[in-house]
Amino acid sequence: MDTKFIYEDELVVVFADIRPKATTHLLITSKKHIPSLNSLEEHDTKLMGHMVQLLPAIAKQQGLHSFKTIINTGRDSGQEVDHLHFHLLAGEYDVKQL
Repeated sequence: MDTKFIYEDELVVVFADIRPKATTHLLITSKKHIPSLNSLEEHDTKLMGHMVQLLPAIAKQQGLHSFKTIINTGRDSGQEVDHLHFHLLAGEYDVKQL
């Protein structure tokens, strides 16, 4: 299965979640492997700032006026993939699934 990137630059890629929990469910992930927020180091500040600033730009590109962002950190919080990523969700969703 080929993943279609909605956005890509030298630091990140953005694509649709394969098991969406909302009408719009995108993942913003770094190209650099960082297992979770618990693994961040001081030199990751620029990357994290870039990812945070990219969220509203991607939302706007997708025609969204409001959205929710989630970062799961650790298995008990729902992190299923050991690679830091933001969830960008919009539209209808079941809060029990998040």
